[in-house]
Amino acid sequence: MPDQQDDSPALGAAWYPSRWGSDDQRGNGNFMGPEKVRQALALVERHEIVRLGHDYDARIPLAPGRIFGLRMPGGPTGGPHGGRSRTIWNDEFLATEIGQIGTHMDALGHLGRQIGTAADHGNMRFYNGNPLSEIWSPYGLKRLGIENAPIFFTPGLLLDVEGLKGRVMDPGEEITAADLQACLERQGLNESAFAPGDAVLIRTGHGTRFLTEASTFYDGAPGLGLDAAEWLATKEPCVVGADNFAVDVVPPVDPEVFHPVHQHLIMKHGIYLHEGMKLDTLAETGRWRFAYVFAPLAIVGATGSPGSPFALL
Repeated sequence: MPDQQDDSPALGAAWYPSRWGSDDQRGNGNFMGPEKVRQALALVERHEIVRLGHDYDARIPLAPGRIFGLRMPGGPTGGPHGGRSRTIWNDEFLATEIGQIGTHMDALGHLGRQIGTAADHGNMRFYNGNPLSEIWSPYGLKRLGIENAPIFFTPGLLLDVEGLKGRVMDPGEEITAADLQACLERQGLNESAFAPGDAVLIRTGHGTRFLTEASTFYDGAPGLGLDAAEWLATKEPCVVGADNFAVDVVPPVDPEVFHPVHQHLIMKHGIYLHEGMKLDTLAETGRWRFAYVFAPLAIVGATGSPGSPFALL
C-alpha cells in the first residue's frame, strides 16, 4: 500500500493486512476457542474468583472531558401497580463514555493513525488498514466496534513489575522488555509461560492511586515502552492489560511518539488492551497464572467496553 511508506516507529512500513485476513475485525481474539478454555480450566485449582476491575461511581478518575453521571428518576421510578401487590421499582439513567471509563477494554476501532499530512478521513487508518471514512458514523463505528470482540476465557499471566521494583512505580516511569523478563525470573517462570491467545496483565502500582489520587490519576502513569510491547507481541497474546489508564507509559518516552504501545498492539497485531485494572488482590495471592475471564458488552459500534473482568484461581 503506498500510504504505508509513511511509517510509524510503532508500526513499520507494512503493518496491514492483518495475519487474520484483510476483512478481519477480531484480531487476536481469533485465538479464542475450546482449546484456550481447556488450557484456562487446567489452571483452576482453588476454585476462587478474584475481581480484576474497579467499581463504577462518581469518585472514579476521569480523563479530561469525560463524564460519569448516574441519576434515578422518581422515588420510586414506577408504581405502585397491582391492587393487592402494590408493586414498585427503581430504574436509573447513566450518562458516560461507555467504552472509555474506569476499568475498560479498548475495541480495535479505538485508536488509529493519520497517514501523511492531509487530515481527511481517508488518510486516517485503524486496525487492518481500515480508513476512518469507511468505519466512522455519528451513531457508532460501522466496523471494528467492540461487538466484534469474543468472550475471553483464556489462561492469564500476571507480570508484577511493582513487586519486582519493590515499590509503586512513578508516573512517567517506563517498563522495558528487560523488566518483564526479570519479572518472569523473579516469579519462577520463563518464556514457556506464554502461549498464543493468553492474556498478559501488568501491575505497575498505579492502580493504588485510582481513588486516593483520582484528580491526578490521568496526569501521568508508569507503563510499557515500545520495546516491551514489541517483545510481548511476539508472544501473541489476545489481551494485554494493566493497572494504569493507558497500558502505555505517560508521558511518552519520545514526545513525538504518542501512545506507541497502543499503535503497535492494537493496530499492528489486533491485541486488545484492558485498562484501569485492579491487580493488587491478585498479586497478593501469589498466583501468577490463572484463568482470565471477560465478556465485553456487545454494544454495536462502541469503541470499548466497561465490565468486571475476573481471575479464576
